[in-house]
Amino acid sequence: MSADRRAPVEERTPMAHPGPAPKDPAPLHSSGGPADRLERAREVIRVEARTIARLETLLDQRFVTAIDLLLGCKGTVVCTGMGKAGLIAQKVSATLASTGTDSIFLHPAEALHGDLGRIRPGDVLLALSNSGETAEVKVVVPVARKIGAKVITLTGNPQSGLAQLSDVVLDIGRVDEACPLGLAPTASTSAMLALGDAVAMVLSAERRFSREEYALYHPAGSLGRKLMRVVEIMRRNAELPLVPAGSSLAATLRVMGHTPGKPGAALVVAADGRLAGIFTDGDLRRLVAERGELRREDPIEHFMTRNPKSVRPDQLLEEAERLLREFRVDQIPVLDAEQRPVGLLDVQDILDTRL
Repeated sequence: MSADRRAPVEERTPMAHPGPAPKDPAPLHSSGGPADRLERAREVIRVEARTIARLETLLDQRFVTAIDLLLGCKGTVVCTGMGKAGLIAQKVSATLASTGTDSIFLHPAEALHGDLGRIRPGDVLLALSNSGETAEVKVVVPVARKIGAKVITLTGNPQSGLAQLSDVVLDIGRVDEACPLGLAPTASTSAMLALGDAVAMVLSAERRFSREEYALYHPAGSLGRKLMRVVEIMRRNAELPLVPAGSSLAATLRVMGHTPGKPGAALVVAADGRLAGIFTDGDLRRLVAERGELRREDPIEHFMTRNPKSVRPDQLLEEAERLLREFRVDQIPVLDAEQRPVGLLDVQDILDTRL
């Protein structure tokens, strides 16, 4: 055997969830055609889907304990992980923060150079590591505990060194990676992401996180915009162009021209405070085209649109936008329960929410 010059095999620490017997890896570059490539892609999806589905059977009292610990957190949920697990930790932290749980991501390497100061007594550290032996994370955890933080570990090895340092362990089980070599984190990171999402969504439900709160945290996104209410962007107070019934066309045009924001419309109000009608720049252009000349001293009732479509302040902005499109108008009055104008919604205001 002295002539055997092969490199020695690296010794590894045994894990509680040892992987299955190694398989002969498929070639990285297939010699097959499109059908072979599609089958490879489908197999990756099948492997990851099976891994995520198996998580359901692994949920037990430890998950309930972790949720109780997080609900009782008086500080911040600090998520950490290295490499691909670190990228998943960033996503989990972002999901927590956007659904009602105060959270930040802490890079373990940066933590070892001063960023451990971000952790405070009363925080909860959520550490992600499939092997449970990630060196940088294993250094961060004892210091976090010394500072006064509790530790939840999300791992595929509940007997690992990292798990032994934790208050609660969330187990993703033994994972077969979808990589042809069985090496690149694929199914394991999908499992971490799914379990992290489960944690975030259960916390959100327990905190009774509302649609309005979600919209508050997503003002520029399409999801948040769908949850916005008319009252959030309508023109009101000094920007609300109101004229009393009986006002002349000239007086109405002056109000439209001098109202801040130049809304291009005026709301005509009856003596009892209710909306009598609306007059817009579009009405003016149409009337001039049809009649050629208008008597500026005539009352606005001769020109306004009576019984216009309207919306309520608490109505979804998405519903108001649908009315504007359906009836091809640029402005719509906002009325309270007594049909009194409290705001004006302009199509430009809606467009501005998409910037």
